[in-house]
Amino acid sequence: MTEIAPYWQNYIDGSWTDGGAGRLTVDDPGSGEVLAEQALADATDVDRAVQAAKRCHESGVLTDMRPLERGRLVQGMAVWFRDHADEIATVLTREQGKPFWEAKGEVENAAKYFEYFGNQASTVEGKSIPLGAGYIDYTVPEPYGVSAQIIPWNFPLEIAARSIACGIATGNTCVVKSSEMTPLSSSYFARAGEAVGLPKGALNVLTGLGGEAGAALAGHPDIDQIVFTGSVATGQRIAAAAANSVIPCVLELGGKSAAIVHEDADLDAFEASVRKGIFINAGQVCSAMSRIVAHPKVHDEIADRIVSLAKSLSVGPGIERTEFGANMGPMISVKQRDRAVGMVAQAEADGASAATGGRALNLPGSFMEPTLMTGVTPDMQIAQEEVFGPVVSLMRYGDEADAIRIANGTQYGLVAGVFTRDLDRAGRAAGKLRAGQVFVNEWFAGGIETPFGGYGKSGYGREKGREALWNYVQTKNVAIRLG
Repeated sequence: MTEIAPYWQNYIDGSWTDGGAGRLTVDDPGSGEVLAEQALADATDVDRAVQAAKRCHESGVLTDMRPLERGRLVQGMAVWFRDHADEIATVLTREQGKPFWEAKGEVENAAKYFEYFGNQASTVEGKSIPLGAGYIDYTVPEPYGVSAQIIPWNFPLEIAARSIACGIATGNTCVVKSSEMTPLSSSYFARAGEAVGLPKGALNVLTGLGGEAGAALAGHPDIDQIVFTGSVATGQRIAAAAANSVIPCVLELGGKSAAIVHEDADLDAFEASVRKGIFINAGQVCSAMSRIVAHPKVHDEIADRIVSLAKSLSVGPGIERTEFGANMGPMISVKQRDRAVGMVAQAEADGASAATGGRALNLPGSFMEPTLMTGVTPDMQIAQEEVFGPVVSLMRYGDEADAIRIANGTQYGLVAGVFTRDLDRAGRAAGKLRAGQVFVNEWFAGGIETPFGGYGKSGYGREKGREALWNYVQTKNVAIRLG
């Protein structure tokens, strides 16, 4: 396994550098021990990174390239990530906690984003508009300039990769602020950029606290676009900063996603979706299957299946779980674990029951039992607020309309699902579910090619798929009178 360096620096303007705010300790959630130290950026460091990105953009070094050339740079980062997959996955597992096989999957998905958007670079085209004799009119998609990207800790590689890949492929320069909880693996983006020959200042990667570095980046007068994934509360502050500067932003915020399970559903397939939908990454997924809305005829069987599934999971340090299987790692921190456990306790006080799990495990680190809550009603806190842990709530519905009402009955609208053999019924549900993405008969049925983003307080803008590229460009119209 890869040996973890004791100290990691930020990457600004083509150079590795210390942080003006000193150093931050990074803990291993699988053991509770200190893993390494990370340079901590302050507002001055943020300004240096933004100015470097601005100089690079204004030099035209990226925008003067043919899109195919930019695309090759981005595709080269995919190759580099795959060549260093074991090393990167080891660091990710140690700082974030997820099982090693999940971390390897995240590295591969990050590579896929660079591969996909690198291939799309030359497809971002304008169009001609007929104005009649004597005129030529056409549109040009142009990059915004400096893209500020604020990355969360739950999927630090995948989420950063999709925004960096889109940004560079469309000719933007990027300033990436990683989470202070998972900063180490983020440094590999800078290393990949160096390896493929990205121009100096095109990609800057730093770590800082949200209240100082994050706020300084979101409110910087020289950024031209913001991409943020995280909580609703922080997203509201980001949106306010963007509005104050009159710049566009992409917000991918929380979720409280529901799977409607009808009486004719394939329950074997549904059980496999539960495994992915709520216990991958210890449930720390914005699009997790956190609510199940079940027909009364299958409610009890679903409960029994999930109890058996949860009890079958081996929970322990992610670095020891190298093979795909019935296993789960820790949550990111004791604080996050205790919050989830507290929400379970509140649900029990409200009248729900933990059919299995619900407690912290007596292990070093931040482990929680895989949990199924039954007797949940739609008005309970646990059915309304994001747990962000391995906790799924099971509810009954009366008829189709009631199922849709329950599924749509939160402030969020990120994803939703419906499980049924009746495609007419599935189509009706897909049309009525208030969510940016609807899965039918398989949770996470989409991929990097499919647009992803939310309704309501789940945010706005889209990541993934070709649609994501249009968040990184603005349209210029050129109208020419001839003669």
